[in-house]
Amino acid sequence: MNENVKRLFHVRFLMHPCYAEIIATRPEIRLDKLENDTADKDAQPVLSAAHAYQISSARDEVPRKYHAIAELLERTPKLLIVSTGGAGYDTVNVKDCTERGVLVVNQTGGNAASVAQHVLAMVIALSKQIVQTNHALRAGTMHNRNAFMGSEVQGRTIGIVGLGNVGRRVAELCRTLFGMEVLACDPLLDDKEVAARGATKVDLDELLTRSDFVSINCPLDDTSRGMIGAKQFAMMQPHAYFITTARGSIHDEAALEAALRDKVIAGAGLDVWDKEPPPADHPLLKFDNVLASPHTAGVTKEARENMGRIAAEQIIAALDGKRPPRIVNPQVWLAYAKRFEQIFGVKPE
Repeated sequence: MNENVKRLFHVRFLMHPCYAEIIATRPEIRLDKLENDTADKDAQPVLSAAHAYQISSARDEVPRKYHAIAELLERTPKLLIVSTGGAGYDTVNVKDCTERGVLVVNQTGGNAASVAQHVLAMVIALSKQIVQTNHALRAGTMHNRNAFMGSEVQGRTIGIVGLGNVGRRVAELCRTLFGMEVLACDPLLDDKEVAARGATKVDLDELLTRSDFVSINCPLDDTSRGMIGAKQFAMMQPHAYFITTARGSIHDEAALEAALRDKVIAGAGLDVWDKEPPPADHPLLKFDNVLASPHTAGVTKEARENMGRIAAEQIIAALDGKRPPRIVNPQVWLAYAKRFEQIFGVKPE
C-alpha cells in the first residue's frame, strides 16, 4: 500500500454523486465504501487505515457500530476527521471525538434554503387546513367546505427556536413575504445579532406564549434534548401550530400527542421523529391536523448537490493540511494538529 495515500471512507451512500467526482480529482485520496452489513472482518482493514470518515447525520440510516463514538474510534486509530452530512451530528459523539483528537465538521447552511421552504410550506398548509381538506376529499367526507375555515398568515407571529442558517432564512421569508412578526430564542446570539437576522430576541417562555407558529430550528444537543414537553405545549395559544424540521427528541412526542388530543394547540407540522421513519401506526399520524414528512425538509436536488460539494471540499482542505470551515469542535484543533503531523509528517496550517 502506498504510504502517501490518504484514506477516506463512507457507509452505504453519499449525499450526491458530485462528492465522489470531486474527491476523484485528487488521486492521492482513496475513497472506500462500506455497507451497513459489511462483515467486521472485511470492514476492519478499511477502518484501521482511515484518515477521514464521511458519515450520514441520520441516526437510523447508519447502524450504531458505524456511529462516530468511542467504540468506532477504538477501531480507527488513524482517524483525523469526521464530516457529518448536513447541519446535524446525531451519529457523532462530539465529546468522544474531541477526547481522541478527531476533528468534526458539518455542512451547516448547505440545505438552509430547502429546509426553510419546507417550514413555510407547513405554515401555509396548516393555516389553510390543506391537510384536513385533502383527507376529507379522499375519504368522501367533504360535505361542508365551511367546516374547514382556514386563516391567513399575513401579519401573524412566528417564533423561531434557533436562529442559525435555517432559522434566519425562515425569518426572512416570513417577514418579507407575509409581513409576519418574528420572535427568536437563541442563547448563542445577543439582541443586536438577532435583530440583524430579522427577529426580536425573547426567551423560550415568551416565544411560546406569543407565537401563532412555533418553528424549531436548533440542533439536537444536551441543552435542547427534551426541551419542548407538556409544560411548553401548555404555554402555547390554542390556535397555534407547532412545527419542527430540526431533530427528533427535541420535543416529547407523547406530550405532543396529548396536546393535540386535548386541543391544547391547533396542529403540528413534523419532519423529524424519535424513530425515523416513524411506524405507520404512530399515534401522531392519526391526527388530521398533523402534517407529516419523513425528514425530507432538506432532501432536494439542490441541497444535496450543495452539501456534497461542501463536504468534499472540506475533506480535501483538511487532508491538504488546511483548516476547514464549519468546525463543530474547534477546541480540538491543537490536539488534532499534533496527530496530523504525526501521521503525515507536516503541520496543518
